[in-house]
Amino acid sequence: MPSSRKRAAAERLKSGAAWDDFCETVRSAGHIVDEFEGKITELDRSEWYRFLTRLLRNGFERYMENCEPDRPRLRDAPWRQSINFQSPDQDHLLAEFVDGSYDYRIHGNRGTLPYFVIAAWSAKQPDDLAARDWAKHGISGLQEFDPATLTTTGFLPSEAIEFDADGNFEIIVSQTQPAGTNNWLSITSDCVGILVRTLYHDRANTVAPTMTIARLDNVPPRPIAADEVSAGLAKAGQLVLAYVELVRSWWQENLSKRANSIRFSRALYLSNGGVPDRHHGFGAWEKKADEALVLHFTPGPCEYWIFQLCNVWQENLDCYEEGQGYTTKSRARYESDGSVFVVIADADPEVGGVWLDAYGHVHGGMSLRLIKAAGEPPQVALYRLPLKTLRSVGLSGLPNEQAIISGEVTD
Repeated sequence: MPSSRKRAAAERLKSGAAWDDFCETVRSAGHIVDEFEGKITELDRSEWYRFLTRLLRNGFERYMENCEPDRPRLRDAPWRQSINFQSPDQDHLLAEFVDGSYDYRIHGNRGTLPYFVIAAWSAKQPDDLAARDWAKHGISGLQEFDPATLTTTGFLPSEAIEFDADGNFEIIVSQTQPAGTNNWLSITSDCVGILVRTLYHDRANTVAPTMTIARLDNVPPRPIAADEVSAGLAKAGQLVLAYVELVRSWWQENLSKRANSIRFSRALYLSNGGVPDRHHGFGAWEKKADEALVLHFTPGPCEYWIFQLCNVWQENLDCYEEGQGYTTKSRARYESDGSVFVVIADADPEVGGVWLDAYGHVHGGMSLRLIKAAGEPPQVALYRLPLKTLRSVGLSGLPNEQAIISGEVTD
């Protein structure tokens, strides 16, 4: 950042303008829920305000605690920060950069983890973001400064990494691949972060990986500067605004318009920092308290798959810690033909398949994700019927003529 912009950013912090702008951005973001008036429940609204606090925690962790250009860190993403249909079986290690033009080394041990993937991303953010006010622009400001619209610019799956006999590895992170180095992650000059997605099949019996990151020039750490704090506040505020606008637009302009169906869109998934090793379908579900939804699909060969229920704000339902609200490749009950029935209801109808508790919700998002799939994602048939009827007819008596067929790949 040029010295004049650094001085302007520092002055905004000293005067309190950077803090006031952050607070106003967050305040206005919170009122986006008003656009859902009459279309959400009391439970939805309660979860909205909790969602805001989780976004705040995410922003502070990423841009205040974990955004020192001289001392990068790979840190766990905040607990229960389930942005965008977060899989309970997937953890995130995140390092934020201020300047992607430096070279780095990642050192670690994979433990007994079966699969992980490291990705670098860029985001829309101007060079003078810390020297300007953003709250006055509202949603329109996201066209220039949007921490939630991420572009994956580098991608390294664990199967492409060379490990020693004990599972240790080193990866060079740079714009240019060093001669003789196979373990290399490419980054661009506008890189803003690295994300490691770690995938667990059996978390209780898996040794977690360990990873650290450091700059290759061994620059010593230094005290934080005023312009960096100003930048962190701006990024944290815009992150809250960007993600609440993301869930609003996804729900109002996309998911809710095709209730009880799933659509696979690579462009939609990749627009938020997704990686190309998976199919990820999104949809909305809705039912009354005395109704059930039954989904039927046949997942093909893949490293891992998960179907999960979420609330309107794309968060896992609170029952996921008890193993509810989702099913996976290793947890599902399979039919003799390899297909899976998923039953969504407020009580277990005890008809077979996998029962997922709606946990007091009447609607929300749903997701079907397949990692390293051998072919195209599966077709999904969905049935909506009274819970009493389902208990009477069972899964074999589902009315095929009433099935909603989805699972199409749009791009």
